[in-house]
Amino acid sequence: MSGSAPTPQAAGTSGFSLPIQVVEGGGFTAWLAEDHSVPVVSLAWSWPGGAALDPAGQEGASALAAALLTEGAGDLDALAFADALRDEGIGLDFGADRDSFSGSLRALAPALPEAVRLARLAMTAPRLAEPDVARLRAQAIARARQALEGPRGRAARAFWAEAYPDHPAGRPAAGTEESLAALTVEQLRAALARPLHRGPGLLVAASGAIDAAGLARLLPELFGALPEGAVPPAPPLPEFRRFGTQVVPVAASQSTILFGQQGIPLNDPDWETAQIVLRILSGGGFTARLTRSIREARGLTYGISAGLDSIFAQSVLVGGFATANARVGEALALLREEWKRMADAGPEAAEMEEAVAYMTGSQPLQFTDSRRIAATLLAMRRNGRPLDWLEKRPARLAAVTQPAAAKLAARLLVPDQLSITVAGQPEGL
Repeated sequence: MSGSAPTPQAAGTSGFSLPIQVVEGGGFTAWLAEDHSVPVVSLAWSWPGGAALDPAGQEGASALAAALLTEGAGDLDALAFADALRDEGIGLDFGADRDSFSGSLRALAPALPEAVRLARLAMTAPRLAEPDVARLRAQAIARARQALEGPRGRAARAFWAEAYPDHPAGRPAAGTEESLAALTVEQLRAALARPLHRGPGLLVAASGAIDAAGLARLLPELFGALPEGAVPPAPPLPEFRRFGTQVVPVAASQSTILFGQQGIPLNDPDWETAQIVLRILSGGGFTARLTRSIREARGLTYGISAGLDSIFAQSVLVGGFATANARVGEALALLREEWKRMADAGPEAAEMEEAVAYMTGSQPLQFTDSRRIAATLLAMRRNGRPLDWLEKRPARLAAVTQPAAAKLAARLLVPDQLSITVAGQPEGL
């Protein structure tokens, strides 16, 4: 067992940070933020791949299979399993998104052994009983249908399909009505067999009322019964495909607009600089340029924002808003104008000072409970961040100069690469 424990400090000096220990037990490694102020323990873990490993035509297999893990396991049917969780106040969840398959649990410290037992049972002996599969399949199909009833879901489906037409990132991670209806129990079991291994790729984080020795004992209890092996590799993510402007006809009084372009890798040395630039341009607050121009000055939308969406160790710069059909052309002209203005000149010094102050001061809000802390630690591991990433973040932000921000803005915000999907009955295009 080894560890590194930076001392927590107030934001504005070296920044808020957590004592993070690196714990090893039974061949597994986890990051731990120990805190006994409340007798609650949270764990989060993940494997790479996720929905990207679903074969063509089986979209939604990983997501549906993940949901079924808490619908009975071993000798416990769905009702008995739910009762066992409820009786001990245990939260247990599994999910699959575009590039990962994940699990999490949360329990009072006295109930932790039972939480581990149920989580292990779910991962090693899921029942996938036909009635439970049919019930959750029907729910997933209903959500897939509902997503396509309005402009928001139609816009998202079309945007990602055009951006990544030959990659799983362009397919709905939750599946389509057709793919979900066709899934067999055997295909769902295969979807679980792909990620659920004890080998490379498994990342674990923990937070709360557990010490390093206790976590070291817990890790093999939770994951030791999983089969040896590695998760199959997902296909590499290609460059975002620029597709200009596309219109998806939807009968609605408003249009939903998604816009985006290629982002930067998660390990790009200018990652923090990009966060500052995007906070100023499109951070969603009332001081962001897009909000001031499109909402405050013209009243064209209730809200507009954009940011870097992390995916497959890369990122996509993506944002969205809704506006009346008659004003779509005007809103898009303003969007392109602000995009180009930031690309040409970068942010102003006063804007940078305000953005850095906000980003530094708001950092502690990520750590309000053990579940959020465990999720943050897991995200750091997935993104390849070092242990002192949080501690040194305010200093990195403060060190960004206006010329550096302007240079990054010119590199990132390429106006002629901006791709736009409009779902509705837009006018003025």
